[in-house]
Amino acid sequence: MTMPDSAVDHAALVRATLDGERRIGKTTIEASWRRCAEHYGLNPDDDKSPPILTHPELREREDRLSDLIEIADFEMQTLYQQVAGSKYAVVLTDHEGVILRCLSEAGFERSVRESGLRAGGLWNEPEQGTNGMGTCLVEKRPVVIHHAEHFLSRNTGLTCAAVPIRSPDGSLLGVLDASSDSQYAQQHTMALVDMSAQIIENRLFLKAHEEDFVLRFHSRAEYVATSGEGMIAIRGDGQILNANRSALMQLGMEDQNQLRGQGIDELFETGMEELCIGPRFQGLHPKPLREVTHSRLFFAVVQRPRGMEDKLVGTVPDTDSRSEAGNAPGAVPDSTPLDNLHYGDSTMAYNIRCAKRILEQDIPLLLQGETGTGKEVFSRAIHDSSSRADQPFIAVNCASIPDTLIESELFGYRAGAFTGASRKGQRGKILDANGGTLFLDEIGDMPVELQARLLRVLETKEVLPLGSSTAVKVDIRIISATHRSLKDLVKRDAFREDLYYRLNGLTLTLPSLNERSDKRRLINEILKSEVQDGRNVEIDDAVWSLLHEYPWPGNIRQLRLVLRTALALSDDVMELEHLPPELRQMEMTGSMSGDSGGQDDGGEAPVSTNPLEAAEREALVEVLERHRWNITRVAKHLNVCRNTLYRKMRRHNVKLGNS
Repeated sequence: MTMPDSAVDHAALVRATLDGERRIGKTTIEASWRRCAEHYGLNPDDDKSPPILTHPELREREDRLSDLIEIADFEMQTLYQQVAGSKYAVVLTDHEGVILRCLSEAGFERSVRESGLRAGGLWNEPEQGTNGMGTCLVEKRPVVIHHAEHFLSRNTGLTCAAVPIRSPDGSLLGVLDASSDSQYAQQHTMALVDMSAQIIENRLFLKAHEEDFVLRFHSRAEYVATSGEGMIAIRGDGQILNANRSALMQLGMEDQNQLRGQGIDELFETGMEELCIGPRFQGLHPKPLREVTHSRLFFAVVQRPRGMEDKLVGTVPDTDSRSEAGNAPGAVPDSTPLDNLHYGDSTMAYNIRCAKRILEQDIPLLLQGETGTGKEVFSRAIHDSSSRADQPFIAVNCASIPDTLIESELFGYRAGAFTGASRKGQRGKILDANGGTLFLDEIGDMPVELQARLLRVLETKEVLPLGSSTAVKVDIRIISATHRSLKDLVKRDAFREDLYYRLNGLTLTLPSLNERSDKRRLINEILKSEVQDGRNVEIDDAVWSLLHEYPWPGNIRQLRLVLRTALALSDDVMELEHLPPELRQMEMTGSMSGDSGGQDDGGEAPVSTNPLEAAEREALVEVLERHRWNITRVAKHLNVCRNTLYRKMRRHNVKLGNS
């Protein structure tokens, strides 16, 4: 559609289309325009801003959708990083079109706020006419609304790509949207938004069915445990409970009612005992599974209910029969070291799939993530999975080497190059890595003056040691990592822009331990790896619960050290007393240092004088005292998640341990 020159022209276009004098060639847009005019009584030249909910109204909606928000927050950050630099806002709404979250770039923030794209804004069709979020809610499918396709002239500066988010039972929860002022209706943005929405749905599905068996499958084995996998939740008696949208699509079904209530043996050529109880479909490696009606071949693994993990940690036999898989038609090849880095988390599965695609290509990789998320482990797994596996893997932490030494450490030097230099000289880490992989951790801390030398090495594939006039050819794979934003460092002239773009061939973000959907399984596997001499150590139920609920600010590095120490202190049973004080404190109070559920940095909220709110505060304190201020138990008693309980405590200025 041609963009009208003015709001008057746009209004004329809309009215001419509604009168049948013009056709714009998109039935979805024309149908939406007709709804706006005939059902909602809107005029295209209305200049009203979207209504904004009050803070209490917005908090109430956030409380109801706390699981969605908790999961979506991380995925929205990932999506935001993927579209950053193109003036985008990433938006999450509920099923009524109320914006719950909005991320926007600094250069686009003013336009976003002027448009009313902000938390609490109401963007359904009756209020804002044809728009990405509102029309997506009506159509219940992905839509792109580009500029003049909006009904209201005031919104024609936006291009919106919106995808519905469905709950595990198939009902509409909300919309994920990416809006910009781009002149083009970018379909690649829609693909990114759709993938992010699918990841959010999958995580919600797994969270909702922690107590059930979940069959995870795909027609291609390598797509199991990715955002495109099918998921079917199964009761212990074999009855199907729910399925995600990929499962329905792969099985050729329109909605969940076609599956819900069936026995799993009616769908696949297997019984409940083999599928969910026996060893065949346990582990990480998908096994062949045939569908009944059309005999189509899929590949599947089964995730067991929470609580069925092995409580005896020690020399647990590998239930994955690789010889069986190797002999099966279309079997999955032996896994690489990369495949052993996740146990079902969709973000890690996506990272691994991307890393595999570039294993043998000259594409530099930049890893981002919090300290302790395993960036070096991920890098070494890439190296060990590639054809360079028998060559050196050299890791350099740019933050731990003094500025005065980092140049000689990296580039080497010839004998007598400077006072105090070794008489034999030094090869340097770059030459040590020749033929293999050089991992540059905390690359953001590399001194600016050395960044130009590194860039030259990357461009010329040559290194010039200090004091030498002869460059040496090198063949290295570069993987760099940082927990800082290199883009922000570039803006502050603390990192060279040309080097940033040379290192950033592909950027992958490793999730924190607390964000991983496979956290329980990961904890179990690390426990197994830390057990020495084939010991059998039973894990107390309270310890299991605490290990799973603790937020792990130090991520996997902290977890591994805690487990190693606890195993050393315990005999046959690991109990709470074997854990460090900060974890035991959480068990006693339901809180921990740095918990997001604590008071906001903005200070304390005043105690309300409203009689209704005062009564709610009194009732909340009474329940907390009855359960001795154990947040986990109180949340379970009230049937809310811990984050919701913490928000209510903040709202009423209730501090842990006192009223």
